[in-house]
Amino acid sequence: MLASPSRQRQRQRAGLRPLLPYIICIGGFLLIWQLLSLVLGVSRLPGPINVVADTWNPYISQPFFDNGGTSKGLGWQILISLQRVALGYGLAAVVGVSIGGLLGLSRFIGKGLDPVIQVLRTVPPLAWFPISLMVFQDATTSAIFVIFITAIWPIIINTAVGIREIPQDYTNVARVLRLRKGEYIRNIVIPATVPYVFTGLRIAVGLAWLAIVAAEMLKADGGIGYFIWDAYNAGGDASSSQIILAILYVGLVGLALDRLVAWVGRRVARGSN
Repeated sequence: MLASPSRQRQRQRAGLRPLLPYIICIGGFLLIWQLLSLVLGVSRLPGPINVVADTWNPYISQPFFDNGGTSKGLGWQILISLQRVALGYGLAAVVGVSIGGLLGLSRFIGKGLDPVIQVLRTVPPLAWFPISLMVFQDATTSAIFVIFITAIWPIIINTAVGIREIPQDYTNVARVLRLRKGEYIRNIVIPATVPYVFTGLRIAVGLAWLAIVAAEMLKADGGIGYFIWDAYNAGGDASSSQIILAILYVGLVGLALDRLVAWVGRRVARGSN
């Protein structure tokens, strides 16, 4: 039996209702942006219409074009940056969880190293870049190190806090059952600290993505940060649109990375329970 037109309209409205906040808010943001562009002038702030028109060919329509050297589409530039982030962030995750676990399990070491960690974690990411260039003598390796040193602190801190927050009842049960150190870590410490670890990993991936964009602006061959700085140096109205488009790409990729780490965290948390 076919549904009546009124019922079909009701279903369509019900399907659109969850999308209304996004449609209204994003539409309002784009409208305000376009009006600001008209007030300030397209040369100073290109509106969304101008950005699309100026960058459609080739940056939107051909994100993976490659003319050789650093003349590549935004798709390739993002992938270059993601490769650097993957290396630096992966190292930070392994080292950070290991050190955080040690600090959490040993109150003596945790107390002794806490001042060192608190001092180093407040150093801005780009302050590490000149030192890394002097040590490694390579821009790409230096950028990876900056990502590593930026991302590692929230991982260390959250892992250590997660271990310290394990309920005393769990520890008492482990003592009653006379669990070995390895069994205690595997059966109690890891499941209890997974949410804390992935909170640190989510914070760290955002910091890593911020750090790589800034590091590539200073000294890099390719990457989204390099693209933004190169477009700025080129000047012109089209360059302004390219910079804004690249910023939008940076934000979308950062959002995707955050959601990816959160999704993995939920899967791991369910598997460890």
